[in-house]
Amino acid sequence: MMDLHVHSVFSDGELIPSEIVRRCAELGYEGVAVTDHADFSNIPVILKELERLKDFRDDYEIPMLFGVEITHVPPKLIGKAVELAWKEGAEIVIVHGETIVEPVKEGTNYHAVQEEIDILAHPGILDLKTAELARENGVYLEITTRKGHCLTNGHVARIADEVGCDLVLNNDAHTPSDFVSVEMARKILIGAGVEKVDSVFENSKRILKKRLR
Repeated sequence: MMDLHVHSVFSDGELIPSEIVRRCAELGYEGVAVTDHADFSNIPVILKELERLKDFRDDYEIPMLFGVEITHVPPKLIGKAVELAWKEGAEIVIVHGETIVEPVKEGTNYHAVQEEIDILAHPGILDLKTAELARENGVYLEITTRKGHCLTNGHVARIADEVGCDLVLNNDAHTPSDFVSVEMARKILIGAGVEKVDSVFENSKRILKKRLR
């Protein structure tokens, strides 16, 4: 298992990156990505701070990626935000999808999956057309362990299966208590109706291998 959606003190998380890595390693994770909430105001700031760790990460216990979660950006501006993130050195880019527990602007999912992103996080009541675009553009859909966001996991898993879109599982962790064990992660996937649990974990490995060059 890898967790490619974690928040640090550089947005609204409680942990510094080193503690994130330590806790993930202790749980038996094989990799992690710090992906702080970002928009045009802080994308350069976040990535500049995370950049400081790149020269040291080879000595950490597990591989780590540094990126952002584009959050509550107007749908038609998501592409520009994604472009800025890559320009500023992001190694992974995800977009905060239309979870049912936050007032995410309608159209966010649809515009996000047409951009060069890795993951559409907690996409809520995802429609078939958007899922098909995600598949065509190689965007992974997220099954999440996070309270509230997880309420639509079953729907996301069903739609992904119907259109053949790949899934990943993430914690969207903000606090130490948000990280789940590998065993619990498996149960959450099974509970969402996912049959090929190991394939979901392998998808995260593919992203890390692609982006960590």
